[in-house]
Amino acid sequence: MLFTSSSFIGVDPTAGEKPFVYAALDHEKRLLALDHGNMEDVLAFAAGQRQTILAVCAPRRANRGIMARPEVRQSLNPPPSPGRWENFRLADYLLRQHNFSAPQTPADETKAPQWMRNGFTLFRRLESLGYVAYPKDGAERQSLEVYPYAGYAALIGSRPLSKHSLEGRLQRQLILHEFQVGVPDPMRIFEEITRHRLINGVLPLETLYSPGELDALIAAYIAWLAALHPDQITLLGDPDEGQVALPASALKARY
Repeated sequence: MLFTSSSFIGVDPTAGEKPFVYAALDHEKRLLALDHGNMEDVLAFAAGQRQTILAVCAPRRANRGIMARPEVRQSLNPPPSPGRWENFRLADYLLRQHNFSAPQTPADETKAPQWMRNGFTLFRRLESLGYVAYPKDGAERQSLEVYPYAGYAALIGSRPLSKHSLEGRLQRQLILHEFQVGVPDPMRIFEEITRHRLINGVLPLETLYSPGELDALIAAYIAWLAALHPDQITLLGDPDEGQVALPASALKARY
């Protein structure tokens, strides 16, 4: 599918059998696309965009040892204890300082989990399509890294419920709906729940998105914010190693 105007794309590389879920929004946050596929499907979709920011729910690259540098450690407040956190990316360390249990990104790509390696490869292949790291003034195709769990937390000011629970999915979709992303209002589901359906375990969940879809959607929303409201984005990390974009102008000390 080709779009002639700007689009804002979110990609989650952690889904099941088809490991990628991707979502696209337009300027009005209307849903242009929401689909599952493989890396080639995502790249074909990305190649068809003229002007876009694409957000990936995975690290941009492996740990480059930024946290082992004395000048970096001394710049942090408070500085980490000697010998601690040296095997973490700066972005991962800063996320944990805000009380997010961010996964540790290894220095050796071969030791990373498959979803993380999918992310590394996707970012590299996006570069071959002309995507540059956000923020880059004047660049028509940009990419950025997001952490969906922290993204939802930044929007509501507290850590969200588990995305694998029914209430966690409802919460995430409701957050998106409240921020005027073009998704169905999940509260309507409760209007269709009857005693008979509950007793028989038949719930009307057709309009409730899966965890992977909800992660791709928050990524697309963060891409939209990064493009149109960059003052509402906080970047954590080092540009050479990878920065995580969060949808808040300022972060709470701990979530």
